Amino acid sequence: MRGDPADSWNVIEQAAELAKQGEEFALATVVWRQGPSSGHQGSRAIVTAAGEVRGWIGGACAEPVVIREAQAAIRDREPRLLLLGLPGHFGSVPDGMTFIPIACQSEGAMEVYIEPVLATPHLVVVGRSPMAHTLRDLGLALGWRSDLVDATDFTTEDVDASAVVVVATQGHGDEEAIGTAAAAQPAYLGLVASRKRGEAVLGYLADRGVPRELLDRVRVPVGLDLGHTSHREIAVAVLAELVQLRVAGALAPRRAAATALPMPATVIDVVCGMTVNADASSHPLERGGVTYYFCGVGCRAAFEKDPSAFLPKDARC
Repeated sequence: MRGDPADSWNVIEQAAELAKQGEEFALATVVWRQGPSSGHQGSRAIVTAAGEVRGWIGGACAEPVVIREAQAAIRDREPRLLLLGLPGHFGSVPDGMTFIPIACQSEGAMEVYIEPVLATPHLVVVGRSPMAHTLRDLGLALGWRSDLVDATDFTTEDVDASAVVVVATQGHGDEEAIGTAAAAQPAYLGLVASRKRGEAVLGYLADRGVPRELLDRVRVPVGLDLGHTSHREIAVAVLAELVQLRVAGALAPRRAAATALPMPATVIDVVCGMTVNADASSHPLERGGVTYYFCGVGCRAAFEKDPSAFLPKDARC
């Protein structure tokens, strides 16, 4: 049985919109399932860094696991293929696949592919030289949101938390443009200038009260060192560095770090062996001064009925 195609496409559309808004998230897709299972082949869900789920990926046992693994994928920027099910149902796990035991009463199983989606950078080029035009055009060719703003028109309203600002005014208002951009605290701020010129610009702004922590975030000179290049080729050097930084995660919106929730502590469900969150969502039960957590009410009820069947001898007293 397959998921509803309309629901699946709706999730894809939401994912595209989130990427354009500069938000990082993970896209989870069911690629195989063994019934009975509430998740179906083709089912998709978006999982944000804060653990919010949009779409449908599975029931009470599968969803917490997918959320936890999706948050980890966002954090380490690596995709993963999960095999969820009972340990006795599978033989050897193929290389590259992560087996996570879940022991839901339905006894279903799923393979879920989790892909972290990097935010689409918002490139703001300040300047009007041929190099500035080339840099904006190269950004557009990569599918980035790319704007070209003359220094005389540049304001903090042109910058958001996901913006990658490159000041390429070539000495025509460098100080004003850097000061304006720094105040907006974009994800990245670079100045196309020599090191000596950059030190002069930053020194000028420091003398006029611009906080040092803002100025320390200004990268100058900007761009990879490609040797002796033409004016337009400087744009290639700048974009190459931006791509390198994006892959390394250095262009993530600053707000992402502020809104992302810390990863919850995890423990083992003593009944089924599943890894669960050590919080109120995992049906906590206190016994002998120790709090136990369970994947579902079935495991909790089994433990309540006969705790000694699941606890080591030294914990049964």
